[in-house]
Amino acid sequence: MSSIKQFQVTFDCAEPERVARFWCEVLGYVVPPPPEGFATWDDFDRSQSPEDQGSWFACSDPSGVGPRLFFQRVPEGKVVKNRVHLDVRVGTGLVGEERLAALEAECARLIPLGAVRVQLLYDGHDSCIVMQDIEGNEFCID
Repeated sequence: MSSIKQFQVTFDCAEPERVARFWCEVLGYVVPPPPEGFATWDDFDRSQSPEDQGSWFACSDPSGVGPRLFFQRVPEGKVVKNRVHLDVRVGTGLVGEERLAALEAECARLIPLGAVRVQLLYDGHDSCIVMQDIEGNEFCID
């Protein structure tokens, strides 16, 4: 039995490219080059059938360490809490007020990108900030 070496995280969304570009900004990810034979992703998209245009987008960690993120268009909107979410690790190794300051700084960076702050969870030692991306998907800054 072989072990899994790589995985990707898939998001259901209404606007795949918009959500992908948001996560590129959050994580420092990049949009990979368009498929061979296409100068741009727009050129590739125009080559697709009308119902497939804009139906998916992806981004990846430029270092190759993190998982690929894949965004696929679905007809229904988000109606309940995510069963899985991403934790954006900005406070690793920090505690107390120092950790809280790092989380607050990252939160302040993400809000102008369209993220929404939901809730601060802080017990005086450990903390995280629950947020939502531009389509309402929950994630945590921790």
